[in-house]
Amino acid sequence: MVWFLILIWFVQVGSVPIANFINATTSNSAFPATEDLQFDIAIVEGDIMISEDRLAVKSLWPEKEGVTSIPYKINDDLVDRKRTILAAFKLISDQTCIRFHEYTNEINYIEFISGTGCASYVGLQGGAQPLYFGRACNVGNLCHELMHALGLHHEHTRPDRDQYVTIQWDNVVPGKAKNFVVKKGDTQDLPYDYDSIMHYGTYYFSSNRNPTIGSKKSGVQIGQRNHLSPLDITRLNKLYQCE
Repeated sequence: MVWFLILIWFVQVGSVPIANFINATTSNSAFPATEDLQFDIAIVEGDIMISEDRLAVKSLWPEKEGVTSIPYKINDDLVDRKRTILAAFKLISDQTCIRFHEYTNEINYIEFISGTGCASYVGLQGGAQPLYFGRACNVGNLCHELMHALGLHHEHTRPDRDQYVTIQWDNVVPGKAKNFVVKKGDTQDLPYDYDSIMHYGTYYFSSNRNPTIGSKKSGVQIGQRNHLSPLDITRLNKLYQCE
């Protein structure tokens, strides 16, 4: 019965018009949207396929004349979802010096592959770099994964996060505590961002429908997948030295 209900949920989510995807939010879900549902690859941290022990990795995509242009290839079985992919690109390109262009013969590129969920490596890996794009993933989920591919980890894993949120370890699904482990690294001298598209929601990986992350600041919501926050934009622009 449970699996039947889950299947119905996937069908319902997959049928939502793309125009509504940008307005979708996952902050109150016990499941991090589809960011942890890619079972046939080695997921290390939620939707991250390789874990780097730092917040912003040094493996950045190269820039040329002040612009970072990233090649991409869309597998044939995802061609009908190109509009969603382009919308995710636009969220980033409209406010940074980062651009995306169709693959020609570049050595390094992002390859969009169909999967059961969304998952990405963190930073430039070299060669054909898979980014898994499941049918239930929306524009916001995909933008989140692109941020990983650009070199960013989850906001709630910052080394200073305990000043801003409390992790309720007793409520975390057994075996999923790794998704909440603090990472060493550079915060880029930017404030903690509750509104980041890279922040987990209140109930992510909850084993009992109780919160796994509690904010120490009243009146804030976490886990939105609607937009890049002002600090998300600043972080990318600093990381890629956009002028």
